Amino acid sequence: MLWPVLRVLAHGDLAADQVRQLIGTLGLDEVPRAEGPGNEASLAHRAFTDDAGARLVLDLSKVGASGWLLALLSGGGQPSPETVESHRRRLRDAAQHLGLTIVQVDPARTADEVFLPAAPDEGAIGQSWDLPYDELDHLWPHLGVGADAPREVKKVRLEAMTRAPVWADAPDRLRRQAAEFLRD
Repeated sequence: MLWPVLRVLAHGDLAADQVRQLIGTLGLDEVPRAEGPGNEASLAHRAFTDDAGARLVLDLSKVGASGWLLALLSGGGQPSPETVESHRRRLRDAAQHLGLTIVQVDPARTADEVFLPAAPDEGAIGQSWDLPYDELDHLWPHLGVGADAPREVKKVRLEAMTRAPVWADAPDRLRRQAAEFLRD
């Protein structure tokens, strides 16, 4: 089974020759991926093994009318951090070279890779504050970021949360911790 290691969601219109250019730039075979989540949207892919011995698939999928998903998927083994980061740069560069707008990169490593909806994001928290804790360290998973996420990614997500109406009901201790985190 294939599992996403890195996903770059981009938006924009591409002509057929631009799609072929993207496929060529990424060294993909013009054969849709036959396995893993989202394979029905796949346009082209390439399987390879990285230096750490991880079996990987690089994939291009079409999402809706003008969405594009460039993904690095693992089929066995954890790819090296160098492999993931080199593909992050490569996928972002390829999308931007063709004039696509990067919507989100997952996992995000910089603030510009975080997707924030236009409306205040209440995410998994909902319409009222009903979380059983008052520690900032426990809030990160509810904001969609891991404890090891870069500070700037955490900051973007936390700022969005503090703008949501539900934040007014958050425990005072948590609100103070958040204010301190955002101030530093």
